[in-house]
Amino acid sequence: MTPQMEEKIRQSFDKQSMMTTLGARLGHLETGAIEVEAPILPGSLQQQGFAHAGLTFAIGDSAAGYSALSVMPDDSEILTTELKINLLAPGKGDHLIARGKVIKPGRRLVIVQSDVYAVEDGNETHIAMLMGTTIAVKVAT
Repeated sequence: MTPQMEEKIRQSFDKQSMMTTLGARLGHLETGAIEVEAPILPGSLQQQGFAHAGLTFAIGDSAAGYSALSVMPDDSEILTTELKINLLAPGKGDHLIARGKVIKPGRRLVIVQSDVYAVEDGNETHIAMLMGTTIAVKVAT
């Protein structure tokens, strides 16, 4: 990944107030593969004490979307057009890690996937799979 693309992704991520609210941060970045991590905070739990699926979906969407952005031209941004989630296990532990990746890049549409893991005592449990489509849009000037 070029330093310019890494900076573009970091600046874009920093503008997402939702990610700030969730305490999320970028993890590993490479072309076509991005990680987003978020703590499981008291304010992001569901009624049984597990990480809310909304937290899982939000960081999975961002990881997948930034993976798509990493393969786009500099004058593009990415929007998610559809995203499906399969919840596989309860999100319990200290934090979640979403690992997004590009499945098939295109000029306008990029097929993406994100796998989300709950981390408890250093052990990862695969809790969700997301699969979707993003679309490249020109940056407004």
